[in-house]
Amino acid sequence: MRKILKVVAPVLVLAAGVGSVMVLAAAKEAPEKKEEAARPISLYVDEVRSESVVLSVQTQGEVRPKTEIDLVPQVAGRIISISDSFAEGAGFEPGEVLIQIEDADYQLAVTSAEARLAEAKVKLEQEMADARIKRKQWQDWVKDGEPTPLALNQPQVAEAQAKLRAAEADLDNAKLNLSRTRIKVPFKGRVLERTAGVGQYVTVGAKLGRVFATDKVEVRLPLTDRQLTELNLPIGYVASAGKGPKVSLRANLGGGDNVWEGRIVRTHASVDQQTRLMYAVAEVEDPYGQLNERGMPLAVGLFVTASIEGVTPQNALVMPRDALRSEDKVFVIKDEKLEIRTVDVLSTSTEQVFVTAGVEPGEKVVTSPVRGAHDGMAAVPITRSAKNDIDSASR
Repeated sequence: MRKILKVVAPVLVLAAGVGSVMVLAAAKEAPEKKEEAARPISLYVDEVRSESVVLSVQTQGEVRPKTEIDLVPQVAGRIISISDSFAEGAGFEPGEVLIQIEDADYQLAVTSAEARLAEAKVKLEQEMADARIKRKQWQDWVKDGEPTPLALNQPQVAEAQAKLRAAEADLDNAKLNLSRTRIKVPFKGRVLERTAGVGQYVTVGAKLGRVFATDKVEVRLPLTDRQLTELNLPIGYVASAGKGPKVSLRANLGGGDNVWEGRIVRTHASVDQQTRLMYAVAEVEDPYGQLNERGMPLAVGLFVTASIEGVTPQNALVMPRDALRSEDKVFVIKDEKLEIRTVDVLSTSTEQVFVTAGVEPGEKVVTSPVRGAHDGMAAVPITRSAKNDIDSASR
């Protein structure tokens, strides 16, 4: 019995102690639970500004001559001389003789035409003299009645006059053919290709080479529908003289960056069926004479990047480029809460984004990175001036 008590007694004492502790713990009041408020995140912001802006777009194109033709003879013959200006890459002046075709046959044709013209003039004088004589005879001998045209030699005079005009036309044609033995063009230009040589016999319409005018060049620039909207350009636009949108053409040439200035003169009146793009045409005057700052001409065939200015100012809401998230989202802090907005983007550049709806002027858009952004997130705006103060203090 004593052995049993020795074993059980400590257990009972321990159980009684544990029970007492549990009773005291149950009787003690539970501590009040406090929910911690979400800590607001500090974000850099910038104010939305309302501005009237003239937008520009970037595109690319190839420089092409405005006037480019095949050089072909209008008369047949053997080439007896070719100007030094008629060489690939060489330039020539308006009216300069580029190719001379042998003209002996055409000079003979002019001489023959002159002889026929002289004969026709003599014949006309004879017929007119006969007409005067016959009229005089009718008046002196017949006196009564009206003479017929044949009696007064009028048909013969008309025939002689017609033959005279034909002879004059033959002479003009002979002289024209003679002038065509000297092949020239009415504009200042350069030679793209030459396919003829001295001694070669050429026929009418045979290709002798290809030349282009250097007074103006054109650049055909592809534009999307959005770019047309940014520029406020209609389809089928035609600029009045010297008043088209400005365009800067840029190319890396001769080991440096080159820039030329031009204007948009028109847009195509149709959409390209293969690319579904629309095209604007830029024009640059005197590309080989008005050189850029580095002395480079805007050469035909050059591939250039174009920056086109819009036609008219447009009202837009402007914010930093960093404020735009994905394609059309921005974060706005209002009443220390983050709001995710969808905006209508008009245009973007490397530094700014222009929108037409989704935000209001004066609202604060977030420009710093945000992780796990959601509507209603607690946020404290830090303005640009405050940011600059912080940066200055850190230095």
